[in-house]
Amino acid sequence: MSQAPHSLATRLGRLLLPNPILVASGTFGYAREMDGVINLSRLGGIVPKTVTMAPRVGNPPPRTVETSSGMLNAIGLDNDGLDHFLDHHLPYLRTVGCPIILNFAAKAEAEFPQMAQKASKVEGLSALELNLSCPNVAGGIDFATRPEACERAVRSCRDACPDLPILAKLTPAVTDIVAVAQAAAAGGADAVSLVNTFPGLVIDWKRRRPFLGNGVGGLSGPAIKPLALRCVWNVARACPGLPIVGIGGIGCIDDVMDYLVSGASAVQMGTVNFYDPCAAIRVIEALPEALATLGVATVAQAVGAACGWKPQG
Repeated sequence: MSQAPHSLATRLGRLLLPNPILVASGTFGYAREMDGVINLSRLGGIVPKTVTMAPRVGNPPPRTVETSSGMLNAIGLDNDGLDHFLDHHLPYLRTVGCPIILNFAAKAEAEFPQMAQKASKVEGLSALELNLSCPNVAGGIDFATRPEACERAVRSCRDACPDLPILAKLTPAVTDIVAVAQAAAAGGADAVSLVNTFPGLVIDWKRRRPFLGNGVGGLSGPAIKPLALRCVWNVARACPGLPIVGIGGIGCIDDVMDYLVSGASAVQMGTVNFYDPCAAIRVIEALPEALATLGVATVAQAVGAACGWKPQG
């Protein structure tokens, strides 16, 4: 397919996006909250807040705390359940004019295919993102720390929902993220989302206890960008045919381009939405000039441009 000069379209396996700028799960609500703030139809895609099979009340407060260069959260997947999402949120999301990627998590392995099958029967979803790696829910992180568990979870969803593209969202809290990404691909994932938040802790020393009600939480924001970028870099170089969605500390066009040339085909902007909800639109507007600066005409030509680099000496 021929592309116009400075085409922003990008592909994640079977999923074609109008541009590579998505908004990350948990940072954009269910999009109603941002209607009127930005033109939602201009986004490359929206990943709504994670849903689970049954409603969850989440973790005790406080659930968020700022850090010197980011934030720590322990929301605990507070949501009203998959049925409520499909009945209440999805009808609105169908109208916003950009791809919608359902992010869901499971407390048991058997729930993944059940949720995928239910999602496959409704209209309005462009893809599924399997949250295999929530650091704030007991058991939830296990699906992405062991390659065999990751592959089983992805394969069960692929078998239950053969028509929708599947993204596997992975945790950075592993010794070898390449092995887990390869397992996701073996299970049938169209792409991997790298990465979820990093487990962290903020202490209230005067009260002699952690600040968050859950104790530990997930660190996001600018602080994690070099760490997340390394995960993208390693997976892109080891798995050249596997599309990657880069996540972590993305707030401006330079951040986006760093991820693209490191091997990501798309990115998700997350924490920045809390303090600068128009950042995604500004990045989309800046992309054509950035591509021209790189000397390429399409996003696809920018992807992995730095992956051929070799250490000197």
